[in-house]
Amino acid sequence: MSSMEALETALGFWEDALAAYTAGVTGGVALTSQEEAEFTALLQRVIDDAYTLQDQCEHLFLHQVAADLFERRTLTSASSYESFVSASGDIADLRDLEEFDEALYPLYQAALKQHEDGGIPYRDVRTDRVRCANDVEYVCKVHCIRLACQLLFSQEGTKQFFADSGRQIIADLLVRADKDPKDVVLAYDAMLEFLTNCEWPDVELELQGRGVKALTFYDVVLDFILMDAFDDLENPPSSVTAVVQNRWLSNGFKESALSTAVWSVLRAKRRMLKYQDGFIAHFYDVSEHLSPVLAWGFMGPDENIRELCTFFKDQIVGLLQDMFSFTTVRYTTVEELATDIMTLATQRSETISQRLGL
Repeated sequence: MSSMEALETALGFWEDALAAYTAGVTGGVALTSQEEAEFTALLQRVIDDAYTLQDQCEHLFLHQVAADLFERRTLTSASSYESFVSASGDIADLRDLEEFDEALYPLYQAALKQHEDGGIPYRDVRTDRVRCANDVEYVCKVHCIRLACQLLFSQEGTKQFFADSGRQIIADLLVRADKDPKDVVLAYDAMLEFLTNCEWPDVELELQGRGVKALTFYDVVLDFILMDAFDDLENPPSSVTAVVQNRWLSNGFKESALSTAVWSVLRAKRRMLKYQDGFIAHFYDVSEHLSPVLAWGFMGPDENIRELCTFFKDQIVGLLQDMFSFTTVRYTTVEELATDIMTLATQRSETISQRLGL
């Protein structure tokens, strides 16, 4: 048995021991002495230290593997990045080496320094959702993506592309759900018109009240609007679930009740707005038409609509995961990252439009 295997086996024994020792507590039996409490805490510290040791050993091992691979690459005069990847057959996934290749990504390195020196503001941590290795990686990549989005949206062509793509996707979703898209398109265009002529300091203050840290496409559209919406749809209120799952109610009644519930929530939220004609108010105008369709699509019994809504969500989440991947986009310069993000967005938009337009 290797030393790493022995450590893993010991970890299992220690965790079993802790579980068995504390089983009486969860069963309603209190600890009988301070010594027992101290022993439990000590055992937990041993387990935590063992996990830390395990991580450090794996870190050193992968460092050595990476060094061997780079040395092999030099000796064989393999000049391309692809040859290095092909030489690493003993590594299961290139992502295992991402954190050790950070020197290849100067933009990400600059973000790490920014994080260490002054910190990087963020609204929520979506480390697992976007498949980052840890929270620091996620936050630093958010900083890089913000810079890339600021560069992209300084170009009128980019603004027009995203505006047109959003309008088309929203309209197609409603058409596929047998709804008239006219009103939602009017609300969407009114929101765009507002953004064209608004006072941006007011919008910034409005969104800061919702925890949004920067006025970028990532922070406002992808994170605040779309990801929050997906989170809400994945965890609907129990009252809504009870109505949708009630087999004694007709589908028409269920859909009507669900739409009424969504509208009631939006009306209540609208009454609490500080800016009654601000960005969020315009966003609610769009949501009044779109949210009931998405809610019914994800929670209702119509398999076709559910498949379309799930496809849309998967495409957005896939776009985010690609944007946060070292192997898919280049965290080298703002310009190169912006180029890669635009390429990904274009591809995903075309894929969604083709699927919804069928």
